[in-house]
Amino acid sequence: MQHEILERKPLLDKNGNIAEPGWARGLVSQYRRADIKAARIRIKEWDYYLVSNDTHAVALTIADNGYMGLISASLIDFTKPWEQTTSVMTAFPMGRFKLPESSDKGVSEFSNKRVSMRFEAGNGKRELSCRFKRFLGEETLDIAISLDQPEMDSMVIATPFEKSKAFYYNQKINCMRAGGKAVLGAREYAFEPDTSFATLDWGRGVWTYDNTWYWGNGNGIVDGKLLGFNIGYGFGNTSAASENLVIYEGRAHKLSQVSFNIPKDSFVKPWTFTSDDNRFEMDFVPVIDRAAHTNALIIESDQHQVFGRFSGRIKLDDGRTIELKDFMGFAEKVRNRY
Repeated sequence: MQHEILERKPLLDKNGNIAEPGWARGLVSQYRRADIKAARIRIKEWDYYLVSNDTHAVALTIADNGYMGLISASLIDFTKPWEQTTSVMTAFPMGRFKLPESSDKGVSEFSNKRVSMRFEAGNGKRELSCRFKRFLGEETLDIAISLDQPEMDSMVIATPFEKSKAFYYNQKINCMRAGGKAVLGAREYAFEPDTSFATLDWGRGVWTYDNTWYWGNGNGIVDGKLLGFNIGYGFGNTSAASENLVIYEGRAHKLSQVSFNIPKDSFVKPWTFTSDDNRFEMDFVPVIDRAAHTNALIIESDQHQVFGRFSGRIKLDDGRTIELKDFMGFAEKVRNRY
């Protein structure tokens, strides 16, 4: 079942549960932090941007996870391969970041003596900026990138958990053309709109304590047409809809269930992806595993975000088949206890 939400109304009912589980092409359901009935310490809100091309990528995160705030930047070089991720954490933000209740417009920002990060959205444009001191040794990372977001579909999913008052509201916006650069010391990484694209992962919700998820995403040009995809599963009650979806020339093509077939002994050996509707069949050759493991008593995070190249086929709603060859993207497995 892939239930599409079409009616504009509040995301949550009077009890703080998802009013209508399912997927949508935009933010049809209206998120309001004030409608949440769970404790503030359990609310999780974040904006995550990934900007990439065939040779390098940057990722930026501003997250308010209730009892912990996370400001994080990653720089990845696929040619070496090499990556650096540096993060700053704060205690108990619990809404003080004032992250916007919609992805369409507004400002998400954080600043202290070490890092300044700002995302501004509106009128089909997004401006990303970051200055991160001591990002790598004594070197400062500077990022300034502009994103162009034309009128197009996105992936939105409203997912309940089995636990009352727990939910996840998520939007993935693919296929945004990116222009700008990242500078680390004497090294410069340029992003040109013809070859560089961005994905926004916009999440709001109340999560249960221990969750594992699988997520994959990619953007690029295929036969002169702009294509992006989002695949994933692993937490919450997804009986109403999956988050599996292809964006082709701005239009969403909804997929059913996609399985991540990861080698048991290594994340950097080739993977495969299979779908129960036979519409997403891929081989995946890893380039680099951006791995991180943190274990601090009741908080644990075990992450493997693997960047690599997809080759295979996608079948659109009208039956057309799109062939992918060495299409850059990523797939990840993450377990969080927090």
